[in-house]
Formats: sequence, C-alpha cells, structure tokens
Amino acid sequence: MKQKFSTSWNKSKQRRKQVKYRKNAPLHLRKKLINAALSKELRKKHSKKSVSLRKGDLIKILSGKFRGKTGKIESVDLKRLKVYVEGIQIIKQDGNKTNIPLEPSNLEIIELNLIDKKRIMVKEKPKIKTKAKITKITKNKLEVK
Repeated sequence: MKQKFSTSWNKSKQRRKQVKYRKNAPLHLRKKLINAALSKELRKKHSKKSVSLRKGDLIKILSGKFRGKTGKIESVDLKRLKVYVEGIQIIKQDGNKTNIPLEPSNLEIIELNLIDKKRIMVKEKPKIKTKAKITKITKNKLEVK
C-alpha cells in the first residue's frame, strides 16, 4: 500500500503535491506549518523572522474582513491548520456567535507568550559572528589572528 505521507518529500511546484503534504503531515510537522511573522521590534529583539503560533500570543490580523484588529490567540487547530482569536466572531442567522478560523500566514505576532520555558530558549539565542582571519593552515593546526 502506498504511504499517505512521505518523509523524504522535499519540495514541488505542483500545488496538488503541496496540498497533499500539508493535509497528510503528522502532528509534529503540522506544528511547524503554523508559523506567523514577527513584528519589526520582535524581529530585532529575537533575531528571527517568524515563530510558531501558540495560545496566548498577541497578534494583529493583516488581511481579510477583520484586518487591523488585534487579539490573543484562543486556540490553535492543528488538524485544520487554523487559528482562533478572542473577539473575532461572527453572528449567525439564528443569533449564535461563532469563532472565525484564521490562516496563520495572514497574522503578525505583536507580543509573544513567554510562560513556556522552551519558548524562552528561542528568545535567548544570541547571534555570534566571528571576524577572525585564518592566516596559516598547517597539518593539524589553524593559526588565527
């Protein structure tokens, strides 16, 4: 029987293969698919462009009907790859309010929820740049200035 999900899948231009990959991905890979861009201040602070979304993050909606609104993430749906935000609801014809599922790519993180210790490690990763020049390479040694 043919596998639903291929672990060796690299990339493809074909949309049908991209959809198949996302739909059949296991949970530990789906978590990586729910990423959103960081705001400019957070990019400088954490030296990252995007981070996985988690419950409690403060986000801003960049496109759609609710563009420009901000709110905290209420829940993350890994099965549907959608995010639900507090206060982003519509009223149905019968009068009930229902949450709107949002696409993670249309969101921007304004404030991170740093209660989790693993999330703090993302914050504390420093960028290390070396300006040393290698002057001489001998048999087993490198001479550095």
